[in-house]
Amino acid sequence: MHAALLAAEESAEAVAHLPIPPAGIGLVAFGALMALLAVTYAFRSIGTRH
Repeated sequence: MHAALLAAEESAEAVAHLPIPPAGIGLVAFGALMALLAVTYAFRSIGTRH
């Protein structure tokens, strides 16, 4: 049981490291969503052309 707990603690520490801070992840996600919004806004009048 003790070995399983040690293995779980080691794997939890390995997963906890993020490549960028959480605020950076939020900013990247916000930028991606704003880019999708811009694409959607650019094609807003496609259906009324005909």
